[in-house]
Order: sequence, then C-alpha cells, then structure tokens
Amino acid sequence: MIKHHSKAWQRVLGAACLLLILTAATGCAGKKNNTPPDPAVADQFLMQRGREAMVKKRWIEAREYFREVIDNYSSSPLRPEAKLAVGDSYLGEASTESLVLAANEYREFLTFYPRHPQAETAQYNLAMTYFKQMKKADRDPTSTKETLAEFDVFFQRYPESALTPEVKTKWRIARDRLSETSFGVGVSYYKRKWYPGAIDRFNEILRDDPGYTNIDQVYYYLAETLARADRKGEAIPLFDRVVKEYTTSEFVEKAQKRLQELKAQ
Repeated sequence: MIKHHSKAWQRVLGAACLLLILTAATGCAGKKNNTPPDPAVADQFLMQRGREAMVKKRWIEAREYFREVIDNYSSSPLRPEAKLAVGDSYLGEASTESLVLAANEYREFLTFYPRHPQAETAQYNLAMTYFKQMKKADRDPTSTKETLAEFDVFFQRYPESALTPEVKTKWRIARDRLSETSFGVGVSYYKRKWYPGAIDRFNEILRDDPGYTNIDQVYYYLAETLARADRKGEAIPLFDRVVKEYTTSEFVEKAQKRLQELKAQ
C-alpha cells in the first residue's frame, strides 16, 4: 500500500516538474520573440514595438519602448523620432495631466532638434495639446489663446508646410472660440442696456477677427446696439450690409425690418 502511494506521488511530482519545464520553455520562447534578432537593429525593433502599442492605444507600454531607445541607444538615429513619439503617446492619452506632459516633450524636441524634418509636426502637435484643452466660449479662454499663439509660431516657421491647410482649419476653430467669447460679453452688455460696452466688444471682433465665421451676427447686433443708443445714422449701413452681403443669414429678415423702421423715422 505504501509503495502504491509512493509511486502515485512520484507520478504527480513528475507531472509537476514537466509542467514547470514546459512553462519555463514557453516563457523563454516568449521572451525570445520580444528580443531583436540582431542587436544592431535593436533600436528599430523597439520603435516598431512602440508603434504597434500606439495603434492599440497602449500608451504606457508604447512609452516604455520609446524611452528605452532614448535612454539606451545614444547613437541611434531614431532617438529624435522616439522623443517625438513619447509626446505623441501623451497626446493620444489626452488626459489633463498627459497633455501637459506632451507639451513638455514637444518643447524639448524643438529645443534639441529645431531643424529636424519632423519639427513642424512637433510644433503642430504642441499647439494641439492646448487645442484639446480649450474650454467653451463662456469659460476661461487661456488655453484658446495658447493654441492660437502656438499656431502662429507654426505659420511663421513653416509657411510652406504640407500641414498648413490643417493648421488653418484648427486655427479658425480656435479663433472663432475667442471671438465667441467677446461676442457673448457684447450680447450680455446689450441685454443689460450698457451700450458703450457692447459697442466696444462688437467693434473689437470686427477689428481683430474680420474672418470670424459668424461675422453676420456681429454686424447685426452692433447695428441694433447703435440704433438703441440713438446712433441711427451709423446703424443703417450695418443693417444694409447684413441684407446685401449675408443673404443666407438668419438675421436678414430682422435687418430688413429694422432698415424699414429706421428709414421711416
């Protein structure tokens, strides 16, 4: 009986040992797959693994690969790309904290590699770290102003960039947001019948952002404010402009009605 149990335990122990051996072998095989076949291309291997992690939105894992290139391969030509990729991983993560870290990475890239072919991408992405933090028009406009400042740097440094059309689109969104802030303040003053303040705000938009997407509503409210401030001679040309130049505007009918009333007076 004792011998029978002894043999049984031997079989159990043997199976356990075999399982450990197989597990170890599998683990080693896994590690082998994560090891570059040639140390001479280890940096390329790490960059590829980092890119694959980025596609899967494994931001932390991606950063580990990219940082290994930066920290351990000082002579690698891929270090600038790895530095930029670290910033991209933070930008992709898009949390409040990660966007701040992304901005730091892009600024460092531009400091270390100002003439790198991807410097314009770094400047664009730097602006995007603020773009993603922009608040609504009735909230703090600090991030919106930072966005515009960084896009302006892009226009100055890279006027011939292939990214320019995309930057212009994003710049207009940010500039509209800033003008919406001023417009909202102007309407608030208009409703409270503080006409001098409203007039200043509307004129500020016309002066600083003549390309504002909703410029028709600025002309209309400025004209209405001037009319109520007993400056009808200045209001009439503005109402007329809304009618003639912005034929699809929602304010056309209102402007026509006000023109008739003012001219009748």
